[in-house]
Amino acid sequence: MSGGLDPQLFGGGDLIVRIMDLSGGNGSDPVEEIRGFLSIEHANAFARRYVRDSVERCRAPGLDAKAVLDAWFAFGEDAEVVGAAEAAWISGSELKGFAETPVKDSEERNWRILDPRRDEDSEDAA
Repeated sequence: MSGGLDPQLFGGGDLIVRIMDLSGGNGSDPVEEIRGFLSIEHANAFARRYVRDSVERCRAPGLDAKAVLDAWFAFGEDAEVVGAAEAAWISGSELKGFAETPVKDSEERNWRILDPRRDEDSEDAA
């Protein structure tokens, strides 16, 4: 038996975060589908931080909020939570705020710490 928590225990077993390439390089198909979230909150936090990081990577010095959004829609990555119905985080609810306000605390964009694949990697190394 592995030392990790069972995602089914907290209702996260059927949750998927789909990463969408907004540049259209992958068409309408997701670039990646990530599974293994422990809860809806876990999947939502991951998706939110992933999008926040993507917006920040599209931010260049001197760009106003509109230009940041334009860059994100052209080159960024969106994340959508599947399997959480109305409880799913949606980027559109915070996107304008992300573009208007540069991140001050790097933890706001640290999606890697919440990545469930990180736990799989540490189990494989053991």
